[in-house]
Amino acid sequence: MTDKEKTFQVKDLDLYYGTFQALKKINIDIYEKDITALIGPSGCGKSTFLRTLNRMNDLVEGCRIEGSVLFDGEDIYDKDYDLINLRKRAGMVFQKPNPFPKTIYENITYGPKIHGEKNKSKLDEIVERTLREVGLWEEVKDRLGKSAIGLSGGQQQRLCIARCLSVEPEVILMDEPTSALDPVATTKIEALIQELASKYSIIIVTHNMQQAARISNRTAFFLTGEIMEIDDTEKIFTNPSNSKTEEYITGRFG
Repeated sequence: MTDKEKTFQVKDLDLYYGTFQALKKINIDIYEKDITALIGPSGCGKSTFLRTLNRMNDLVEGCRIEGSVLFDGEDIYDKDYDLINLRKRAGMVFQKPNPFPKTIYENITYGPKIHGEKNKSKLDEIVERTLREVGLWEEVKDRLGKSAIGLSGGQQQRLCIARCLSVEPEVILMDEPTSALDPVATTKIEALIQELASKYSIIIVTHNMQQAARISNRTAFFLTGEIMEIDDTEKIFTNPSNSKTEEYITGRFG
């Protein structure tokens, strides 16, 4: 693990919504080209933590952060940090597929256009490259001008991942990306996540422990706003150090 560069270094992170403390003294390193799974019962802080990594919590009134979140060595909570650039470099894929009510082509070119890309042939290239990356090109290449809403749930989620990739992020944040999908679509997305890890750091919140065990390199177990344990996934699932981790994994609570 030591030969990999650290993408994120989170130190003593506390997060408050008003007077409620949702995250307590979070310390975690995220490594490049790794899949890190965040597991734990509902309401334990997994998604809240994920959203601190691209400052989505800034949109929540009364949210306050203490501690530091370093991305390639720079603190993303520094007042001068470029938020637009952060969200370009750390893209987000949500629980439910959320394609824009636009064409497939427009969904993917939306981000590059915001970042100033106007060249039609370059945009065409981005569309084909990202759709190929998510295994969707052959399925949709003849209907790029049709609405993305007409795609199946699994296809929509792959399109949303392609949209995330269109601005060439370094990190992909995934908040339960398969929970709204059927088993066949889930298997395809899991295979895709493993392929993408050769190029991107991926952090995935999942309620599905089998999924975490199948696809991640490292797993962090969250409970009541704290990280109880973080280690190589195999160790977490076969020989956890913390009794609470073992109880959760063996289904005795949560």
